[in-house]
Amino acid sequence: MTNLSPNSAKLSKNEHIKVESNYLRGTIDESLADESTGSIGASDAQLTKFHGTYLQDNRDLRKQLIKERKEKAFSFMIRIRVPGGVCTPKQWLGIDHIATKYGDGSLKLTTRQAFQLYGVLKRNLKQTMREINETLLDTLAACGDVNRNVMSPANPFESELHGQALSLAQNIHDHLTPRTTAYAEIWLDGEKNLVIGEKVEEPIYGKTYLPRKFKIAVALPPRNDVDVFSNCLGFVGIAKNGNIDGYNVLVGGGLGMTHGKVSTFPRLADVIGFCTSEKAVQVAEEVVKIQRDFGDRSDRKHARLKYTIEDRGVDWFKKELNARLGWDLHPARDFTFESTTDRYGWNQDADGSWTYGLFFESGRLKEKPKLAMREIASGISCEFRLTANQNLVIARISEQDKSKVEKILASSGVKSEQQLSGLRLNSIACTALPTCSLALAESERYLPSLIDELDRVIDDLGLRNESIAIRSTGCPNGCGRPYLGEIGLVGKAPGKYNLYLGASLNGMRLNKLYRQAISHEQILSELIPILKDFAENKQIEEHFGNFCLRRGYVRSTSKGIDFHD
Repeated sequence: MTNLSPNSAKLSKNEHIKVESNYLRGTIDESLADESTGSIGASDAQLTKFHGTYLQDNRDLRKQLIKERKEKAFSFMIRIRVPGGVCTPKQWLGIDHIATKYGDGSLKLTTRQAFQLYGVLKRNLKQTMREINETLLDTLAACGDVNRNVMSPANPFESELHGQALSLAQNIHDHLTPRTTAYAEIWLDGEKNLVIGEKVEEPIYGKTYLPRKFKIAVALPPRNDVDVFSNCLGFVGIAKNGNIDGYNVLVGGGLGMTHGKVSTFPRLADVIGFCTSEKAVQVAEEVVKIQRDFGDRSDRKHARLKYTIEDRGVDWFKKELNARLGWDLHPARDFTFESTTDRYGWNQDADGSWTYGLFFESGRLKEKPKLAMREIASGISCEFRLTANQNLVIARISEQDKSKVEKILASSGVKSEQQLSGLRLNSIACTALPTCSLALAESERYLPSLIDELDRVIDDLGLRNESIAIRSTGCPNGCGRPYLGEIGLVGKAPGKYNLYLGASLNGMRLNKLYRQAISHEQILSELIPILKDFAENKQIEEHFGNFCLRRGYVRSTSKGIDFHD
């Protein structure tokens, strides 16, 4: 193992925090016991991310609290891993209960098929984490410099192939989960297991874990609903004779960047080869180890796998991977993606059961919609699938229960896909304000109102059923995958956004900056003429992003390094 020396002066502050943490223990116990504040120490706030929770404060209240000379309104956001997005009704009810009891009452479905709970106070944090684990879900490695929740297609029973893809996602999730007992010790009152001497508790990660977060997804053509090219590591299933014969391996994707720093940029993964199904977990481990050993630990803005590959080259990476595997990846197989969209409404699966795809704006469930899901989970035999587009698929519904589901949804006010525009159905927004400390502008609280105004325009233009991917984030870090939106909005300052155009609906091309730091009124004045042009001059089956390139509104971004050109 070749983790960089923790004594190096070049290491970032986080590297020292990790190596001194005794495998993620730090002084978290002491911070939790301190009743004088709703916060925790700065180093512990970094370490608790590995445990799945972020310290936040309500930025809406900051000014008033400062004026009153009071402490910030601190609370914790908890992210719950859901491998492949698969959640049982019992687990759904458990998380719903916990959100109501300890959080702000809402559930947030994330772009990585996970749950997020908001507003948990420090005094309730340990009990909340304990009750989450009692649902047989957990928060370990939902954040931090480790592999995050592994994604897979949201309809595992759409065909037998989806079940195989889900199985791979689960196996990778299990294999790459950190081995430290710190999580159980701190949150579950597990037996203390202090490190003695040079005892290694992390056979894959080592003392300093990874330089930055690591993301993995499994996809099945023709639907790229997990945006596989945006991940550090992707597996694209290749079907043969009704089974997945193996997977194309993709490396080096990632969407975060920093405003004004052109050395940072979104990047799509490179396809480097093919492996058989039984070798995929081994490939995942070795890719993670390469990033562990060669990733930049001095500059966290340059610490993702995408920069390791951009700096050293794809050929170098492939050679290093083959050497570690002890065998060579096979040549990549051909595949095609059609879209990144979810399937809405009723669809029948290969086993004869039914699924119902539901849209939840920005992934937020509260009030009547949340109660409706509670009623379905309580009274109908089914399974839940969290999608990578912040939506929900209710799966494995019997023929006789279809009408019951429809009745519950009708009484809850949850809108069907027929009631929503193609633009809204293909929208994603990160949380941003008031809780995200990185947010420069609104996102979840802004995008729905923008779509309201754009919907009136597209209705008049006859574009209501046109699938147009629009994505918004409050900062440039890319949580809502804005750089893969045919329309992308990235917060630059309060009320100001960078407008990007020209990504492909299939998730295989980045967009390009069209206008910088513009207001809501300017966004409308820029988009409305383009939408009118699209309505009048689009070609048959031409998607909006492709149209923007053909008509010259933006140039194509062929590689991530060209994103700022």
